[in-house]
Amino acid sequence: MIKYGLIGTGWISQEFVKGAQEVEGLKLECVYSRSLEKGRDFARLFACENVVTSLDDLANSGIDAVYIASPNSLHYEQSLFFLERGIHVLCEKPATVNAAQIEHLQSLAKARGLVYLEAFMFLYSPNRFILADALKELGKIRSGHFDFSQHSSRYQAYLKGENPNIFNPQMAGGSLMDLGCYCICPTVYFWGLPKSLKASAVFLENGCDSNGAALLDYGDFLASLSYSKTGQSRGVSQIIGDKATLTIKSISQLTGLEIHYQSGGTSCLAGSSPKHLIMAHEARAFYDLISSKNFDDEGYKKAQKTSLQTARVSQAIREDAGIRFI
Repeated sequence: MIKYGLIGTGWISQEFVKGAQEVEGLKLECVYSRSLEKGRDFARLFACENVVTSLDDLANSGIDAVYIASPNSLHYEQSLFFLERGIHVLCEKPATVNAAQIEHLQSLAKARGLVYLEAFMFLYSPNRFILADALKELGKIRSGHFDFSQHSSRYQAYLKGENPNIFNPQMAGGSLMDLGCYCICPTVYFWGLPKSLKASAVFLENGCDSNGAALLDYGDFLASLSYSKTGQSRGVSQIIGDKATLTIKSISQLTGLEIHYQSGGTSCLAGSSPKHLIMAHEARAFYDLISSKNFDDEGYKKAQKTSLQTARVSQAIREDAGIRFI
């Protein structure tokens, strides 16, 4: 039995715990929250009796691993805290604010014989293999467009004068860090680091990027990325070849995959799925790696490389677009 602790009591944590319940041998042991009342309310949903309000108490609660879903700016220091105490870490995206931080954490985990993963749904979804096979049918690929534009439920709070974490530059919030990273991840997973990039952003009055776009140049292939937290996209992401076009309804969950052939006809490759079942894949990967300690696993090495390259491209986009964390 692998016992895990949890940091963060938002909706993403609920979906993760639901997904983790699909993995036999993985048990929620302890919930951390700065608010004891919120922590107890969350823990009650999953019949967990152990609730703490300090990271030291969480680390000493008998857990083997931790799932971190706190504000972005806290990811690095909290991941470091638990890795230094011999506890495996699965951290929500973006795992860190910059590439140097994630490289440090990956090196530390390797030296300590620990698992350190970034919780990108894409990196553990079986649909990524379906997508990889589909790319072979597109012919010569010259362009791709990945979009994740979702009207945030917290935007109205911002407009009313509140300062939600996701729109707060001090907490490393904004559209690039929250949504744009989902566009970067599959791009570097399949094509690596670009030769060059250009990026722009639109800013709210507090300095947070509300939406943005980036163009990644791979020489014979261009990837355009767009993302927004103040508007809702009604289109799809797509990869365009001279023989067919692959459309992706959800780039974050990697669902709704279809091939549209130039010669006519459409083939549906993957439909939709409940989010907690999609997150169950990352929970299962986390469990399997902790159990096997197979750090030479190709999937683990690919996930580590993709996380680092995603952080590097994200950092380059911020620098080019003038995004600053206060």
